[in-house]
Amino acid sequence: MPSMTDFPARGRVTEKRERGVVFKPAGTNYELLLETAAVYSGPVNAPVEARLRVTARKIYTVPSGGNFVAPIFGPPRTIQGRVKLIEGNQMIVHAGTTFVVELPERDTAIDLNNGSMAVGSLVNVMALPGATFELLTTPARDVSAPV
Repeated sequence: MPSMTDFPARGRVTEKRERGVVFKPAGTNYELLLETAAVYSGPVNAPVEARLRVTARKIYTVPSGGNFVAPIFGPPRTIQGRVKLIEGNQMIVHAGTTFVVELPERDTAIDLNNGSMAVGSLVNVMALPGATFELLTTPARDVSAPV
């Protein structure tokens, strides 16, 4: 049975900021500005796995469309993608990269006009400010390379 930890976001941190990073998800042109709990001390311009978290202001089920994050540069505000897992008050949404989405507390903040929210359904998430980045793994060092 899959769990929330089975869906990391893969990509590269391209820039460190005072309390955040610019994260470029693998296979995309996105450059997401994300907050960190402390000053980032991980690798830059090297492959990493991370957990990206957002809190939803509003969630819509949508009948069709693609996976995307808007804006392409900056903090994510709109995330549209397929639900990979729902567990408690969180869900995993794949939208070019993978996000852990904290569901809104109010039932009125979830609009199910296009069907229920279930694994495989397409959702559009309007995120509150404050998307975060948590480093999970760093690449292994090549021991054959000179130091």
